Amino acid sequence: MSLTESSATDIARAASLASRRLATLSEADRNGALTTLHDALLRNKSFILEANAKDVKSATREAESGNLSHSVLNRLDLSRPGKYDDMLKGILSVRDLHDPIGHVTLRTLLDDGLVLERVSCPIGVLLIIFEARPEVIANIVALSVKSGNAAILKGGKESTESFVAISQVISDAIADTQVPQSSVQLVRTRDVVSSLLDQESFIDLVIPRGSNDLVRFVKDNTKIPVLGHAEGICSAYLHSDADPEVALKVIVDSKTDYPAACNSLETLLVHRDALETVFPDVAEALLSKGVCLRCDKPAKAVLTKLLPATPVHLLQDAVDSDYRTEFLDLTLAVKTITPSQPGSLAVDAAVAHINSHSSKHTDIILTSSRGVADTFMKGVDSAGVFWNASTRFADGMRYGFGTEVGISTNKIHTRGPVGLDGLTIYKYLIRGNGHRASDYSQGKRKWKHQRLSP
Repeated sequence: MSLTESSATDIARAASLASRRLATLSEADRNGALTTLHDALLRNKSFILEANAKDVKSATREAESGNLSHSVLNRLDLSRPGKYDDMLKGILSVRDLHDPIGHVTLRTLLDDGLVLERVSCPIGVLLIIFEARPEVIANIVALSVKSGNAAILKGGKESTESFVAISQVISDAIADTQVPQSSVQLVRTRDVVSSLLDQESFIDLVIPRGSNDLVRFVKDNTKIPVLGHAEGICSAYLHSDADPEVALKVIVDSKTDYPAACNSLETLLVHRDALETVFPDVAEALLSKGVCLRCDKPAKAVLTKLLPATPVHLLQDAVDSDYRTEFLDLTLAVKTITPSQPGSLAVDAAVAHINSHSSKHTDIILTSSRGVADTFMKGVDSAGVFWNASTRFADGMRYGFGTEVGISTNKIHTRGPVGLDGLTIYKYLIRGNGHRASDYSQGKRKWKHQRLSP
């Protein structure tokens, strides 16, 4: 790994050349590099946390002055309980996953002695632009090396000290492995980003991780394919027959486990018949955690009547924009759901609201009815749709992907948490013995097109 201030063209070209060498390394070589990387980060934990503390101190001042959001500050701090250890575990979990390269997904006998295979292979060069979260470097490096991709990384100014320290450790570690140094490059200067976005000849995929503004900037300023999501506007629909205990546990976890995460809950849709049954206990539990509920008129009227001691600042009137907002904080928009017309179902109205307001990240339903759940899960057009389970499960580690490079709301190539498989594409290989296409077009030979076991 190199910490570089070279020109965008030189950076991208070097990454492209390195990616070709990296793609030919054996699984043992790639896994060995990840073991070396893990051990180096473990040995240098104090060094990295000291650097991170400097970033946190500066960011805290910025947050106190209103120039930085507290959600960014939370994501920055590597000293939060378990965060550094999770980063290390993520590297080993990626190492221990199956090799994503060379996996045959289709095999066809075109004719005697002529076999077609579809085989997984690396995408090539990844450009990852991210804000705040310094552990992203380790995650990306692990995923890139394992999947045979070169990576160019640009971090946010909030975590410069952390990035420099981590990059130094990783660079020294990679130097002792078979992985080419230019396989992972960390870019420090902000000015080079726009130029990198112009390097479509060398860079194959851009992955932005950060604010909505960052993602939109990237999408508007490059011809390179972009993988990512602009927002995590996750919704939960509380159906009338939801189990009260299940609903309380799932909704509270979805909202309060880590409010600054993109998979935290931002909107709660409540069936009108659940307003005075299941909803009050859920609301009371959320309020006890300090969650501000921005409610429509029916929901607020119920809570005002049943929970009269609720502090005014925790029970507010919702406005339309709240249902399209990623709060990333202890704020939750609440809306009452009624059938859109006589004879229609409330679940259909919930689905319609989500499909028109959500960011297609992760949405959930709380219900005891499999039929209602199936209608919801088939109808909601999001990367993740869950039944009686927290939105917080939308995570590469929790899906068993080891770790993730990000969440994709795209519908092309990959969707949802993007782990190893999401960082591979495929190529078609044909093995023959002097076969000629003209023999088939002239009718001298006939195709067999016999499907073989991969």
